[in-house]
Amino acid sequence: MLRVCADPDNLPYSSSAQTGFENQIATLIAKDWNARVQYTWLPQRRGFARLTLKQGDCDVILGVPSNYEQAATTRPYYRSTYVFVTRRDRHLGITSFDDPQLRRLKIGVQLPSPSAQALNTRGMIDNIAGFPIFDPNHNIVSAVANGEVDLAIVWGPQAAWYARQQHAALELTPVSPQIDLPFLPFVFDISMGVRRGDNALKERLEQELDRRHDDIERILDRYGVPRV
Repeated sequence: MLRVCADPDNLPYSSSAQTGFENQIATLIAKDWNARVQYTWLPQRRGFARLTLKQGDCDVILGVPSNYEQAATTRPYYRSTYVFVTRRDRHLGITSFDDPQLRRLKIGVQLPSPSAQALNTRGMIDNIAGFPIFDPNHNIVSAVANGEVDLAIVWGPQAAWYARQQHAALELTPVSPQIDLPFLPFVFDISMGVRRGDNALKERLEQELDRRHDDIERILDRYGVPRV
């Protein structure tokens, strides 16, 4: 049995219909182990790990930051980035927080996220339109497509998934710098998380990451996950 802690409504990562890329990776691993996947479903909000993994209801979270303090983490299996989301027909060509065009644009940001801080330090707090980071409809991406904001700064896997569903063609460009001074990262390594002390499962999962590296890459490609 592969017991997975997951959010039932958090695409592109996971869903109760098992249509997220983390669901696909879990199925891949379980197949190798001649096991089945058993899910403990809970919205991935504050307290998620405490109410699932730490209680022993499940054994692995498929996607956590590699420096996640609530679990022991495997080596990273992908690294992604925040991206600038723009309408392709606008031809804005923005690649950096230091682009002077940003000062005259309305910018959608997820709250909380490092994007607002980076803009604030550059004196652009009045340019910000805030959107909740936990938004199942992902209105921040729709706002770009509909012209409600000029561009948005969104975590890459989410941006790619929801950009595909818009009526207008959108451009996704990795933000720069990757780490804003003095230390505000926009690029993160993503690992699998297990309970601290469960070294046997951690090592077994890392063996799977090695064995199934190419298959996992193909799954991430299918979901458009940007990697850096």
